[in-house]
Amino acid sequence: MRLEKCWFCSSTVYPGHGIQFVRNDAKIFRFCRSKCHKNFKMKRNPRKVKWTKAYRRVHGKDMTQDSTFEFERKRNRPERYDRNLAENVLKAIPKIDKIRVTREEKHHKNRMKGKKEKLQKEAARELEQGISLVKAPSVLQRDPSLTLPKIKVKVSQQQSLENHAMEE
Repeated sequence: MRLEKCWFCSSTVYPGHGIQFVRNDAKIFRFCRSKCHKNFKMKRNPRKVKWTKAYRRVHGKDMTQDSTFEFERKRNRPERYDRNLAENVLKAIPKIDKIRVTREEKHHKNRMKGKKEKLQKEAARELEQGISLVKAPSVLQRDPSLTLPKIKVKVSQQQSLENHAMEE
């Protein structure tokens, strides 16, 4: 069973599925679904369409260089049948997949490393600005425990002078 790759989104095209387009110069394009075929006909660049593998690779969201991808490419090449080789390959496939999954998880963790602190800072800033929307100002004056803990923000001397001039 030969599994092809979609020309547009790089997903697998199983036998009997998808659309095959042959250009005048005899170049074959395979598409997994009509969505990919229509985007191809509209002359869209897969590297600029956000849901494609090409976009994810170009923008650093998926791994691009890894030795496990080479085994996947080798699997598609036809070779003379050798029972021992086929047995070894079938044993190696799960191990290679496991290695690839762990490397992808590690890549994802590295990408999302500073995301949590950034989201917390943004949430604290938004709460600080709109605390009167959460609690009425009169309640905050009566019970100071409801106010947010003070967060130190560095302000340059020039900005504070400008703000003082605006108040006057």
